[in-house]
Amino acid sequence: MAGESDPNEEAASDVSASPENQLPPPEVLEIEAVYQALGHPRRRYLSYTLLEDTMWSLTDLATKIAAWENDIPEHEVTESQREAVYVSLYHAHVPKLVDEGVITFDEATEMITAAEHAEQVMTALEGIGTSLDADQEVHSRSDMDDEAN
Repeated sequence: MAGESDPNEEAASDVSASPENQLPPPEVLEIEAVYQALGHPRRRYLSYTLLEDTMWSLTDLATKIAAWENDIPEHEVTESQREAVYVSLYHAHVPKLVDEGVITFDEATEMITAAEHAEQVMTALEGIGTSLDADQEVHSRSDMDDEAN
């Protein structure tokens, strides 16, 4: 009959659409990669900053992290403190997060933005953050000092 649907077709489509029969989309980051992305305090800090603002310069991130690690305001971070963190971010932590698809890094402008897997990592980070490193989360999500440079 016209306009009537076949109950067998409806049942078949309901089964194929059920969550038990759905595979995760290929863009889902494996849990091991999430743990690796969050495995170092500097990568967690960088991820926390992306929760607050979705674009950062590498220099600003290095300043914020150096301030947090040295327990000082951003405007008191020395050039050598900033440089040590900057080098670590540039050579180790940023490439790791880029490889995992958590961030993008524009070499020309040295700007960091969230990438395709950022939301998954941020969700995991928010879930473990309060028990792991709440002080780091609070500091990383705070505004930069107005008095910097």
